[in-house]
Amino acid sequence: MAMPPFEFWLTLTVIGFTITTTVLLLLPSQYDERGGSKDETGLRIQILVLGDVGRSPRMQYHALSIAKHGGYVDLIGYRDSDPHPDLLSKPSISIFPIAAPLKMLQTNNRALFLVYGPLKVLFQLWSLWILLGYKTKPAKWMLIQNPPSIPTLAIAQLICFIRNTHLIIDWHNFSHSILALKLGPRHPLVRISEWYERTFSQAATAHFTVTNAMARVLKQDYHITTPIFPLHDRPAAHFQPIGTSCRFAFLGRLPDTASVIDEIKTGKTRLLVSSTSWTPDEDFSLLLDALVSYSELATTSHPHLPEILAIITGKGPQKEHYLSQIAALNDQGKLEMATIKTAWLSMSDYASLLGAADLGVSLHISSSGVDLPMKVVDMFGAGLPVVGWGKFEAWPELVKEKVNGRGFGTAEDLQKVLVDLFGGDGEELKCLREGAVREGGRRWDDEWDQVAGRLLGVCE
Repeated sequence: MAMPPFEFWLTLTVIGFTITTTVLLLLPSQYDERGGSKDETGLRIQILVLGDVGRSPRMQYHALSIAKHGGYVDLIGYRDSDPHPDLLSKPSISIFPIAAPLKMLQTNNRALFLVYGPLKVLFQLWSLWILLGYKTKPAKWMLIQNPPSIPTLAIAQLICFIRNTHLIIDWHNFSHSILALKLGPRHPLVRISEWYERTFSQAATAHFTVTNAMARVLKQDYHITTPIFPLHDRPAAHFQPIGTSCRFAFLGRLPDTASVIDEIKTGKTRLLVSSTSWTPDEDFSLLLDALVSYSELATTSHPHLPEILAIITGKGPQKEHYLSQIAALNDQGKLEMATIKTAWLSMSDYASLLGAADLGVSLHISSSGVDLPMKVVDMFGAGLPVVGWGKFEAWPELVKEKVNGRGFGTAEDLQKVLVDLFGGDGEELKCLREGAVREGGRRWDDEWDQVAGRLLGVCE
């Protein structure tokens, strides 16, 4: 059989070379530490949030800290709510919105989720490829929030490899443990998610974790050998304790509290605040059941108990479900001594509300056992003592029992805590508030500069 002519092989070589050259030329540009822009004298970093930027305070704080030290930030995420106002005022911070998936791909139906989920991931992959690879400048570092891990970890590693960028994973929790709340721990997709998370986290240059317990899991269970740095959440500067006169002035103008300001001043009404995302990992029924029991006691055997005004902030998928339950309980007269209101506040009003409240409640039920709710940190920053579901490993890293807060495991436990704190002489609540103020004394900048700032090379 005759060999193909020389011209054939030459043509094939030229075609192959042309295709290869075109692909290489179309790849995202690389980061070159020696060839930075003359207009930029500081560090450039990409921060990726596969979620709403406005509802991702920790990642916003990262961006502000980097900008504070002269760095440049490209913040990539969804724009569903208003971000921190300082982000918009900093010329060194650019926000690149991720295109929202088609509404038809959004579902709470378990069966449809198995079909729409992969399609949503493909849409996200393409959006992230364009944003991370082409619409943003090459950066020395990329910092990504985890969870979600799919498809973030895979696309981030690919982009970092192509663009000569160092990858840092900021671990807030584990994706597979959250998915298990929806599908069950033994579901095949949960196991695939865990394998994916373990596998695609290995190549990162470094890792931040929100707790010491999470760092231990990454080392012992995930067998990660690259540096792991616990970077605890700390309150930002806008969360501050407020004085009595400022407290009453704020509550007097807030629509949800203005009508009962006199009762709050005299102690006949106690103000309780809880921030929730209305998701399965925050069991609102615990608070609801506890308030029903508290109201029953206050109208029978414990008439000295004050009325409770509970203001619940936040948005989420289960909100309407619980609002209907609250309405039904009110119709049945089971919340006679407890009033529940929901609110969506600006960041400044939310910070003032925490400073003005008597007690904060955390309903976060840790899916992994090693994460912590940032809302508790914000409450401590405002000098607000906290009661929260504390039956998980990492809880004592933040809340010290009877020092700055109290823990509970059931609705009955929570009801007893409310009676103890609101039905006594107020001394225990006063001591917890003092403990909260002390705990809130260490701020985000103090923590970030020592850990992240040193790693990134912007702090000594």
